[in-house]
Amino acid sequence: MAESHTYRVIVRATFEDLTDAARERLLAEVADHEGIAGMKFGPEGSLAYDRTLKHFSMRYVVESDPDDGDEMAGALAEEKAEAYLKERGYGHGELRSTVTDMDTMKINRKARR
Repeated sequence: MAESHTYRVIVRATFEDLTDAARERLLAEVADHEGIAGMKFGPEGSLAYDRTLKHFSMRYVVESDPDDGDEMAGALAEEKAEAYLKERGYGHGELRSTVTDMDTMKINRKARR
């Protein structure tokens, strides 16, 4: 079995059919989720949105077998996002994910002059 790779996954969608209670809760917590505060990657994920309550994103770090590919890492993150949103009663549209394999990512460093 191949070693595990670390993936950063961004899951995006739009809020849909939010109840008044969910909308109030999101607006009450918006300062904790907009801007840089909501853009942290972690295994537990982080939710980012603004006070328009239209679009949102969630950022995850996923450990997965590289033989399973980016698709598996994306599916795992989408499952976590779905569970998080459902638990809180946040209606949403179709989840879409963008996956980056951190173990194969090339870093270009500027040469010193």
